[in-house]
Amino acid sequence: MKTAPNALLITGTDTDAGKTVLTAALMAYWQHYRQPQSIAILKPFQSGIGDRELYSSLFDLQQTLDEINPVHFSAPLALPIAAALEGKTISMEVPWQTLQSLMQRHDFVLIEGVGGLGSPVTFETTVADLAADWKVPIVLVVPVKLGAIGQVVANIALAERSGLIVKGIVRNCVTPCSEEDVENWANQALIEQLTGIQV
Repeated sequence: MKTAPNALLITGTDTDAGKTVLTAALMAYWQHYRQPQSIAILKPFQSGIGDRELYSSLFDLQQTLDEINPVHFSAPLALPIAAALEGKTISMEVPWQTLQSLMQRHDFVLIEGVGGLGSPVTFETTVADLAADWKVPIVLVVPVKLGAIGQVVANIALAERSGLIVKGIVRNCVTPCSEEDVENWANQALIEQLTGIQV
């Protein structure tokens, strides 16, 4: 597959890390400060109802729902399991073709992953494999909670093993937390020291 130079994958350490919040924030920033350059959002895979409908309601996208999210399943489960429940197989080609089309029509494409880097896309591949195949750099979102540092280190190790370019790490308070909580549970200096990636 060819490289996707004008795209960025927003991934996380896990489900509900805050990928959608960051993707929406970046989209809003781009639309406000980077016009007339155009940007698109791609959620290649979705299980359950949520992100594609949210993006469509928040932003005036020049995209159909299927261009925002080409592969989707009803059950909010791991993709291979959700697909199996519907008697379907997961197409890797359709999302890739959608990305190619969006990159031709827009200056930049924000891609929101599903789950974390290790989350399965098929029974054979993970989100990390997808990022490697598409050759897109990533930003890793980590929810601020006890155990966050270990999750970051494990995901960065997977990213390095997969040959991914990590542009940065974003800490996200999924539930309200104090500055003390942030520093105790997701200490910036410690994460940067252990991973070599800027927070």
